[in-house]
Amino acid sequence: MRRIGVYPGTFDPITLGHMDIIARAARLVDRLVIGVTTNASKSPMFSLDERMAMVMRETAGLEGDIIVVAFNSLLMDFAEREGASVIVRGLRAVSDFEYEYQMAGMNQQINERVETVFLMADVALQPIASRLVKEIAIYGGPIGKFVPPRVVEDVAARIDERGMRQG
Repeated sequence: MRRIGVYPGTFDPITLGHMDIIARAARLVDRLVIGVTTNASKSPMFSLDERMAMVMRETAGLEGDIIVVAFNSLLMDFAEREGASVIVRGLRAVSDFEYEYQMAGMNQQINERVETVFLMADVALQPIASRLVKEIAIYGGPIGKFVPPRVVEDVAARIDERGMRQG
């Protein structure tokens, strides 16, 4: 039986922290499904299609059976649809754990056949958050230590295109 894992997120934009979790998760499962979704409480810089393309481009060279799928449903419904037995969640800090622990408990109530596995981001990558990357970029700060090189270009182009640059 193949072990399928789902790694959900908005990936707006994908960061080196995401890439670290993806590479490590791909070694733990036979297939890793990266679920790209839209969070209604966040205002994305990139459209769903742009984020999908970005994640596909950045993960293309990674080892393992990795696919990228859009979803707009309950995570547990998406996991069931993909045949997943594992949800992969990345943790950066203790504050993440509190939210993720509560979410894992709720998800277990919805579908007890799917386990949540937490992976700690590499220590050097723990402070990285897409929200902060965008904020730094909008104020003209360097983001090359936080995202892949092509994503630096994507973010800069979007900021220029929308006239978002501050400072």
